[in-house]
Amino acid sequence: MWDESSEAMVEKFMIGLKRRNPGEPEFHQAVEEVAHTVMPFVLNHEKYKNAGILERMTEPDRIVIFRVCWEDDQGNIRANRGYRVQFNNSIGPYKGGLRFHPSVTLSVLKFLGFEQTFKNSLTTLPMGGGKGGADFNPKGKSDREVMRFCQSFMTQLFRHIGPNIDVPAGDIGVGGREVSYMFGQYKRLTGEFTGALTGKGISFGGSLIRTEATGYGNVYFTNEMFKHKGDSLEGKTCVVSGSGNVAQYTIEKINHLGGTVVTASDSSGFIHDPSGIKDEKLEFLKDLKNNKRGRISEYADKYGCTFQSGQRPWAVPCQAAFPCATQNELFGEDAQTLVNNGCIAVGEGANMPSNIDAINHFVKSKVMFGPSKAANAGGVAVSGLEMTQNSMRLSWDREELDVRLQNIMKSIHKQCVTYGDENGHVNYVKGANIAGFVKVADAMLAYGVV
Repeated sequence: MWDESSEAMVEKFMIGLKRRNPGEPEFHQAVEEVAHTVMPFVLNHEKYKNAGILERMTEPDRIVIFRVCWEDDQGNIRANRGYRVQFNNSIGPYKGGLRFHPSVTLSVLKFLGFEQTFKNSLTTLPMGGGKGGADFNPKGKSDREVMRFCQSFMTQLFRHIGPNIDVPAGDIGVGGREVSYMFGQYKRLTGEFTGALTGKGISFGGSLIRTEATGYGNVYFTNEMFKHKGDSLEGKTCVVSGSGNVAQYTIEKINHLGGTVVTASDSSGFIHDPSGIKDEKLEFLKDLKNNKRGRISEYADKYGCTFQSGQRPWAVPCQAAFPCATQNELFGEDAQTLVNNGCIAVGEGANMPSNIDAINHFVKSKVMFGPSKAANAGGVAVSGLEMTQNSMRLSWDREELDVRLQNIMKSIHKQCVTYGDENGHVNYVKGANIAGFVKVADAMLAYGVV
């Protein structure tokens, strides 16, 4: 069986995975992207192939699914479905966010949990991979409705998590408000004040720069790719998709490093501001999206720039692109357009924003492509640092945390170079996948067949 070519092995492997996990396209996509680069490595290392490590690594340790009942402000009883996918704890407690959004399905959470396993491995911190959430939409809900939902959700989840078992965090639809409500309920149910969640408020165990970390880390990693080529982000024109937390702090850090961001977007379309989304404009954008919950077109109205309804920003010429909105927002034709217009670097701020066609085009064109499991690992890295601070009962200051974040992103880049160098050009997809795989795989081998 193992004498077949790696591509044939990937095809056979995916047939089996799809048969065991029917109707889960996002999970299939995430595994296939990893399998194409990891399978040749596995075939060249007897210890991994003989132990069936890749097969074991694509099967979650456990999945918890539960009903979440809550009462809205009109007295109606509502029911949602909650999940926690505990994917792999070979190198540490399960770690990964909770997502509250109507699009949440088991497929989405399995893809995110699988990616999280590799991402957390790359950070060098002792964290396993997990993900969870619910098909609940916090948009349009009152604070008290959100509180009641979060309390009901945690009443079901609390028995499956803890600081040495599984440490959830926020994700789409789960910010500081939601984490606070859930942590309060966890504390009430267990009677313990422990670091069972991250993303908490500063006054009760949270970490500085956690809000900024994913965006900042994305830019630090992308700048490392430039530096490896003797260049930097300074003076580069950049396009960013999204306008939420990750996009906002990606824009902020690009500004700090001397780049010019000319786009931002939301589900209604994107704005193109050739003069750049500099400090005052960025503060307006943050207020618009974080406080007023407005649409991105309001930015165009205020600053007199172009708004493209229903479009994504990938046709805008740039040297660097930062997809920071959501999964599968950048397709093969978009990648070709970016390359044709002079894009030489991509830093994925969202989880799996580029589909497989886009990734293949970037790799074939030798674009410096930072995959999400490497480029956006800054968020979970600072979550891991929050866990450390909680365990030590102390808090580090902003400067120290920023230095630690930069060093982690440099370490991730170095690992990608180690495993992804191809005659002087770095294939960051290959490097990130193999580096993330090796640490987890070696731990699984050490445990025996468990």
